[in-house]
Amino acid sequence: MRVPFIKMHGLGNDFIMLDAREAELPAVTERSAAALANRRTGIGCDQLILLERSANADFRMRIFNSDGGEVEACGNAARAAALLHGEPAKVETDGGIIELSPTQSGARVDMGVPSFEWDSIPLDYAMDTAAMPVSWEMLGNPSAVNVGNPHVIFFVRDCEDVPLDRLGPLIENDPLFPTRINVNIADIRNGAVNLRVWERGAGLTRACGTGACATAVAAIRRGLVASPVTVNLPGGPLQIEWNEGGSIIMEGPATEAYRGTFEWADYA
Repeated sequence: MRVPFIKMHGLGNDFIMLDAREAELPAVTERSAAALANRRTGIGCDQLILLERSANADFRMRIFNSDGGEVEACGNAARAAALLHGEPAKVETDGGIIELSPTQSGARVDMGVPSFEWDSIPLDYAMDTAAMPVSWEMLGNPSAVNVGNPHVIFFVRDCEDVPLDRLGPLIENDPLFPTRINVNIADIRNGAVNLRVWERGAGLTRACGTGACATAVAAIRRGLVASPVTVNLPGGPLQIEWNEGGSIIMEGPATEAYRGTFEWADYA
């Protein structure tokens, strides 16, 4: 069975988009998602995105990281889905219902209301999530936020000085985080946030939309920046708005790279 796909990216965070809203596809498994994501023997991506019918929204978006694991949310993929859909929509994700709409330069996404309770992150035991009394080597007192998926955020003097390729997997898999965690390293300069992200199940990526949302919220909550704020990632900037008690609004670009087909049996 030949299956069509669309290769897209948001600031270099790239996706294989599979559209099953009209015609059903074979079931995506952890094995098939990881095989398709492999950059040497597959198509290659940070995340595989499956769009399906939904009884609760205009459509459903499922997200598989490059290791094959299914996760709850992906902000950059939401912008890609908005570009592909072409009009405002409510989208069901495992992290909740989000609202998205295409813009001239990309998309605007209502990511919903963030959660700060320790058991909604989740953490293994109760603590203050605004300034957690924990550390890993030079990284300490992070914030934790759930924006549909879990994030821990460290504010440092210079995010480029942190060996995130080494500390990222160490923190991601720490027993403090029962479902693992996305690791964000940020610094503040001239009222903007500079950010690097180690994504749970994907590693270092050029951009992370949910990471930008979580980090902006944590910085606003600590009084380090004011909303709206620019979050600069290796792939480029995102604009994030958030007011206490409200939804997070993310705006930024999305791009279609190319389209193609593959033989499903080759990756099953």
